[in-house]
Amino acid sequence: MSLVSRDPILLTPGPLTTSLATKTAMLRDWGSWDASFNAITADVRRMLLDIANAKETHVCVPMQGSGTFSIEAAVNTLLPRDGHMLVLINGAYGKRMAKLVQMMGRQVSVFETPEDVPTTAADVDRLLTADTSITHVGLIHCETSTGILNPLHDIAEVVARHKRSLIIDAMSSFGALPVNAKEVPFDALIAASGKCIEGPPGMGFVLARRTVLEKMEGNCTSLSLDLFDQWTYMEKTTQWRFTPPTHIVAAFHQALLQFVAEGGQTARLARYQKNYETLMAGMAELGLKQFLDPKIQAPIIVTVHAPASDNYEFKRFYNQVRDKGYVLYPGKLTQAETFRVGCIGAIGADEMRQAVHAMADALREMGISTKATKAPATKAAAHAL
Repeated sequence: MSLVSRDPILLTPGPLTTSLATKTAMLRDWGSWDASFNAITADVRRMLLDIANAKETHVCVPMQGSGTFSIEAAVNTLLPRDGHMLVLINGAYGKRMAKLVQMMGRQVSVFETPEDVPTTAADVDRLLTADTSITHVGLIHCETSTGILNPLHDIAEVVARHKRSLIIDAMSSFGALPVNAKEVPFDALIAASGKCIEGPPGMGFVLARRTVLEKMEGNCTSLSLDLFDQWTYMEKTTQWRFTPPTHIVAAFHQALLQFVAEGGQTARLARYQKNYETLMAGMAELGLKQFLDPKIQAPIIVTVHAPASDNYEFKRFYNQVRDKGYVLYPGKLTQAETFRVGCIGAIGADEMRQAVHAMADALREMGISTKATKAPATKAAAHAL
């Protein structure tokens, strides 16, 4: 049984485990028009631009709702109604981006690779050369379905060389994996509060190129998801257009302060990398293998092959690990029985080791034998890509 006095450790890609300081920040009520709350919003916008070194070229537009709300807002606002988006797919979130473009009535093409195969810059170069009607490219930086890392830097260079617009879903990567707007050309980067910055879920944000966004008045087909209107209203009034998630914004601000105090993106990545390496060493001891080649694995969320045993059933495994204080994530693959383990959140290597012990105990209780195997190399590709 887990300790009822303690929240479970969330080994998920968001929501995730937050610090006590972040939780405590949600205890105060805020007036949505109050100057002190508006100052928090302004500080959040500034700090997010700083993380991407984007303050000279981009603006930050926060949005209410989950990350998908912000992706839809970015695409609906920045993709002209006669535009044509190429979406690069190797998982569920690429498929989601393509679906929302289609539902907006805009032209969409897709390029899909298997879930364990990253899109390459050569693929994008060939596709853009073959179809000059493509105006925008949509890329999932780290595909949460598996944890695969797509080569953002190389793809961005190709898109820029072809003079097309790049929209990045950086939901699971922003704050941990390096993205520098001065080195990686993009017109929009989208992420959310409940990911690698380690805030609670409830708001997303778009880093949009100012010169592009300022031309998009009236392009969006949604009232609440109009990124241009949200931006111009905030610039004019310092306020959100509609009721903001005040507690979430305040907690996210506190998480950003902790992010800076920890050492920013470099330190955050180093901690997650250590979490990943600790996890994979433990999985090897249990005889469990990761789904992806470590060379293309981001240290964000890891897909693990389920034990090859008739006694294994994910729901039972999940519940028994949950009872020991750790929350796993189901697999999202169709061709293999898997589960996923997140390496992000306000946790470190000690929590990862304890989680491995909890999984080992749960497997033994299910009558599934574990065996030691030689630990594979676990250096993720995050530093190179």
